Amino acid sequence: MTPPPEIDAALVAGLIADQFPRWAALPVRPVELQGVDNRTFRLGDELSVRLPSAAHYREQVAKEQHWLPLLAPQLPIPIPAPVAVGRPGRGYPWTWSVNRWLPGETALRSGVGGDVAFARDTAGFLRALWAAQAEGGPPPGPHNFRRGASVAVYADETERALAASAGRIDDAAARKVWDAALAATWTGRPVWFHGDYAPGNLLVRDGRLSAVIDFGICGVGDPACDLVLAWTLLDGEARSAFRSALGSAADDAMWARARGWALWKALVTYDSDVARVRAESRRVIEGVLAAA
Repeated sequence: MTPPPEIDAALVAGLIADQFPRWAALPVRPVELQGVDNRTFRLGDELSVRLPSAAHYREQVAKEQHWLPLLAPQLPIPIPAPVAVGRPGRGYPWTWSVNRWLPGETALRSGVGGDVAFARDTAGFLRALWAAQAEGGPPPGPHNFRRGASVAVYADETERALAASAGRIDDAAARKVWDAALAATWTGRPVWFHGDYAPGNLLVRDGRLSAVIDFGICGVGDPACDLVLAWTLLDGEARSAFRSALGSAADDAMWARARGWALWKALVTYDSDVARVRAESRRVIEGVLAAA
């Protein structure tokens, strides 16, 4: 089987020219910080193009096209607005999307990790998302790597990671956090979750949350996975403000499950080949275990 072509600006410009000639004259520029699931490009000043980077991400396009227009009116912060769907072409084998461009700097670059107002913004968005109409929404499954299910789906992987990191972290504290996450069973009704509520998917303008992007692994189920932001971005008073602003739904059981999700992801990337990822994993683990 012929491998798909490199996803670059030339490919995107060609696909646009072939399928959407009305936009053919617009410049195509890759965004500075690319994600894993998709490659994203600016198309002119008002549009963006997103192309799945591998076959197991291809279902995200149809999901976002269907659900984002239904969710948007129920949310207080802008989310991507689909404009068009592209077909396979020029050797690229999957459908792809054109969305409205959302301005802002990612929280990864904005230095808002300790900002209480920003933390409250992020909590407010999640509360609105949880309140959105969830009937018929996609349940946890392979399409979103089981986000929204019990973190126990990653129990074997976590046990291997705990064994591999033994002696390099506080083993007893890590075990305590993981066991507490497994014991804190979700008993609520299924609600919407983002699935990758991470600093790179939160846009900031003037220190406030201005948009939330990349809903490719969203679904309905247990929203505890989205609370990992408490450790992947927030710290100190901002973390406390985040939990407080989430309200009674963020009880001790949900917080325990969220810590389990954060610990799992940090453990499995603890020995990443990428120095930045290794450093981030260690920072998250320190934060998660600090209160264990």
